[in-house]
Amino acid sequence: MVIEKILIKNIRHTGIVVDDLDISLEFYCDNLGFVVAKRVDESGSFISAILGMDDITVTTVKMVLNDGPMIELLDFKSHKKERVMRTINDIGPTHIAFTVDNLNQVYRDFSRNGVVFISSPEISPDGYAKVAFCKAPEGTYIELVELL
Repeated sequence: MVIEKILIKNIRHTGIVVDDLDISLEFYCDNLGFVVAKRVDESGSFISAILGMDDITVTTVKMVLNDGPMIELLDFKSHKKERVMRTINDIGPTHIAFTVDNLNQVYRDFSRNGVVFISSPEISPDGYAKVAFCKAPEGTYIELVELL
């Protein structure tokens, strides 16, 4: 059986489930520069069908950066789950990477504001980039990259 090749046009967004929408919005908007494009309280047959769960109630917030990349925060009012502490080497998606201009300054500012880093800024062996990893409030690993 030959399966026809599917052509993906682009990556639309990355969905991140949060347990405190206000704190997560502050992190992604105030610290990373995202802007809320759309906020919707969703429930009913459509959202329940596409997520494969009964009686879903969720607030979704789509946020964009100036050049178009989008992330979506999902705050489930129903079907709440306990936060699971992830590690950087878990199977499946583990982090989102963002380019920054001055990683040392970002590192200082974020650290002063209580953002937890798992590494300090380090220069890659090829000298191409300076990189550090921090954690968003819900535990998502954020890779910050300054191109040198």
